[in-house]
Amino acid sequence: MRFEDIPLEQLSETSWEIPRTGGMLVPGLVFATSGMMEEIARDQALRQVMNVAHLPGILYRSIGMPDIHWGYGFPIGGVAAMDVGEGVVSPGGVGYDINCGVRLLRSNLEVAALRPRLPELVAALHRDVPSGVGSTGDVRVTGKEMDKVLAEGSRWAASRGYATSDDVEHTEDGGRFPAADPESVSATARRRGEDQLGTLGSGNHFLEIDEVEEVFFPEAAAAYGLFPGQAVFFLHSGSRGLGYQVCDDYLDVMTSYMRKHRIDVPDRQLACAHIGSDDGRRYLSALAAAANYAFANRQVLSHRVRETVQRLLGMGPRDAGIRLVYDVGHNNAKFETHDVDGRRREVLVHRKGATRAFPPGHPEIPDAYQEVGQPVFIPGDMGTGSYVLAGVPGAMRMSFGSTCHGAGRRMSRTQAKQSVRGKSVFGAMEKRGVLVACASHRTLAEEIPEAYKDVDTVVDVVDRAGIARKVARLKPVAVVKG
Repeated sequence: MRFEDIPLEQLSETSWEIPRTGGMLVPGLVFATSGMMEEIARDQALRQVMNVAHLPGILYRSIGMPDIHWGYGFPIGGVAAMDVGEGVVSPGGVGYDINCGVRLLRSNLEVAALRPRLPELVAALHRDVPSGVGSTGDVRVTGKEMDKVLAEGSRWAASRGYATSDDVEHTEDGGRFPAADPESVSATARRRGEDQLGTLGSGNHFLEIDEVEEVFFPEAAAAYGLFPGQAVFFLHSGSRGLGYQVCDDYLDVMTSYMRKHRIDVPDRQLACAHIGSDDGRRYLSALAAAANYAFANRQVLSHRVRETVQRLLGMGPRDAGIRLVYDVGHNNAKFETHDVDGRRREVLVHRKGATRAFPPGHPEIPDAYQEVGQPVFIPGDMGTGSYVLAGVPGAMRMSFGSTCHGAGRRMSRTQAKQSVRGKSVFGAMEKRGVLVACASHRTLAEEIPEAYKDVDTVVDVVDRAGIARKVARLKPVAVVKG
């Protein structure tokens, strides 16, 4: 089968190979159904999968997840692992919002009992959790304090009373990338992050109150503390202006590096440097620092949510039972050990709009989840639903322990805004039974449910492909957006 000039070979009901052509060093691999592939082929995402396959040192496959869509350099929903000796690191394979991620907070609350207080609670969360373009919080960090945030991540938050030891334990990598070097982060990036800790930001970032609608894997749901009818809190945010600036700074560095070392790639947005080079190491140190900022940001947000809910409902921590299930990033480049061509080796895995999905028994997931696998969170659109999944062994064989990170856009933001002219997004959401509070009506128009792919179909693909297993479906009841 061909989509325009892109050849495709269907490997299974849920996977396709793009054979090596031209300067591709490895084939492409995309997880999707036939119907989804037709939609995916409408933008440049498949071409970007092929472009990524040209990067020096890439191993096994250039991979696209079922939520794949056109991004900067790499497609959003792209995964690529590099040989640490010959390979490169590319900021386009991480994205501007470094360590953007999702965390889920469970509770002892039931939506049915909470519903009469929902309007009041949503208003309080909208007031207490800063959101919107350029939003600022009341946690200001400069100088040596900023150094500590960049070096320690969630552990800094714990030292300042914003996190418990349980929070730190249930965050990917213990909430800290150890390779961080605050000195590799520019003064401009640091200034942009001074007053943005504990802020959602805008765009597709959100705070949701969801109801656990259905459970598919009871053992994992029990391990994660989930039950039908339960109210849970979903947070999606990243490294804010600091991470954006780190990416911008190092794209310039990488562009110069490629000219100097005569690295030729099909798209200049794939600017890169060899992993072991001075420029490559500096970027990875800055990336780790921005990732730690993102962990700290989501932790301060979680603290605000807990405080607000408990205060409004007049409940203590034990009765409310608001506890972190897990926090996992989806814009990262990480050194990991994987089986490649029959042998164990260290690789650098780029995940852009893709999340870890490590299986039961993996040493890098919390002890509480060793029997069922790492929690994976797949947000859908704000009007339909989201999923909790669990990592499975198949992900280690097929996708470097990775799966999709969301439903994936099917409309650009401009198209979404144009499609709702003269319509009330608030009214449409109310008809769906979802309360909405937002800082910008324009942002809300960009995030209409119709702008996203069907999350049920996307999640069904990763479940059937064997790279993650469905645990529970969540239904939104209230949304706070920037």
